[in-house]
Amino acid sequence: MTKTGPNPELAFSDEQLRSHETVYQPGLFAGKTVVVSGAGSGLGRATAALFARLGADLAICGRDMEKLEKAATLFRSFGVKVMTHEVNIRDHEQVEAFLNAVEKEYGGFDVLVNNAGGQYAQAAIDMSPNGFKAVVDLNLNGTWWMMQTAARQWMRLKRPGSIVNVVANIWRGMPGLGHTCAARAGVIFLSKTVAVEWAPDEIRVNCVAPGIVKTSSYSNYTPDARTTYDTGNAMMRPGDEWDIAEAIVYMSAPSGKFVTGEILNIDGGQQMWGDPWAVGRPDYFELNKG
Repeated sequence: MTKTGPNPELAFSDEQLRSHETVYQPGLFAGKTVVVSGAGSGLGRATAALFARLGADLAICGRDMEKLEKAATLFRSFGVKVMTHEVNIRDHEQVEAFLNAVEKEYGGFDVLVNNAGGQYAQAAIDMSPNGFKAVVDLNLNGTWWMMQTAARQWMRLKRPGSIVNVVANIWRGMPGLGHTCAARAGVIFLSKTVAVEWAPDEIRVNCVAPGIVKTSSYSNYTPDARTTYDTGNAMMRPGDEWDIAEAIVYMSAPSGKFVTGEILNIDGGQQMWGDPWAVGRPDYFELNKG
């Protein structure tokens, strides 16, 4: 099945990100610095915009500097400082250089949002060794390099920190996305493990697990796949970027001060009832066969 390509019209516009109602009070993150990976588009862009609206200075990274700089212009319009850095999170040396630069620029940071990641829809039987390794390397290993490097910096500086990992709704499996299902499950249980190990250092580690959410990449999936996505949860509709952004802020703010090792599912009930197929539902599993 062919991809249709990303549709930027599905993402929140700059004006929506400036004015969309939020439950959080202005200035909630004033004096704080937040690192967001993959902030040039999609969930990362919406999340960084919300933190900026709440007064946080930002350090954002990604592989596309043009997208990052465009997003940074929006974020700076809220009157905060924004540092951009080109980083491939698969490379632990690039990750270390980035977070060292953040320390030099801001003296450290308070929150890490691991949003960068990616995958492609394909039946598991057809996945090549390189394709499988690439997705796992990005979504699991890259997230880990960011987590470990941040924690080491916080421990060295003797300051608390909060990590929020954007994962996926893996609880019923993810047909057509086996590689990212494996990687995200790894991140979830890695997060639970280090949440205990790092608790004595006042480092909280949590995950936010989006279900089907309309972002600019939603149109990467075929019409057959989107049909199952549009009805793939108990609410019978996709969520939006703001649903995820506000969940991430909840975990990062004082509202989440007694939460660690947890996964917040933002999925319309998908983990309890839903049948999304990234490659379209095979005829064998059609629900109305007549």
